[in-house]
Amino acid sequence: MANDTRARILDATAELYRRQGMAATGLKQIATAAGAPFGSIYHHFPGGKEQISEEVIHAEGVRYGLLVGPQLAAVTDIAEEIPDIFASAAALLEELDYTEACSIETIALEVASTNERLRTATETVFSGWIDALTQWFTQTGLSEDACRSLALGCLTSLEGAFVLCRSLRSTEPMIAAGLAVQARVRTATERD
Repeated sequence: MANDTRARILDATAELYRRQGMAATGLKQIATAAGAPFGSIYHHFPGGKEQISEEVIHAEGVRYGLLVGPQLAAVTDIAEEIPDIFASAAALLEELDYTEACSIETIALEVASTNERLRTATETVFSGWIDALTQWFTQTGLSEDACRSLALGCLTSLEGAFVLCRSLRSTEPMIAAGLAVQARVRTATERD
């Protein structure tokens, strides 16, 4: 039961962060969304909102990896299929009426200059994603440095597209980002 309450708190926090960001989310709102007594927040997370946030960052990093990992594993031709990955993200944003995006990005924007503990947590997640994407791009036959550059460009394009899509209420930025990454991959592989 205690672990169930703890998990509900983390899940509710993650959802609230995806929808409205960390700064706009209060502990009472988290408790209500989790269906948990307010006192259970500090029982399970004696470090309060900062501890919950750090754990949510790491859990969301894993969750997104599990969501995207199978898509990446199914790709047989990166240069041809990468726009499909971005289109899939666009479809999900549209399906959710642009209310949810990457909570890691949202938190990173809020804490990068104000909370070193949470900035470090977002850095850890982003670094893990960059490493995984770098490994994924090795199937192109490019050098590790070139693959890392593609990984950084891909993740930057994806995260930036999330922001623009939500702001513009349009999937156009995500589709454009996918095509831009595709062009970059093609240029890199043709040069090699």
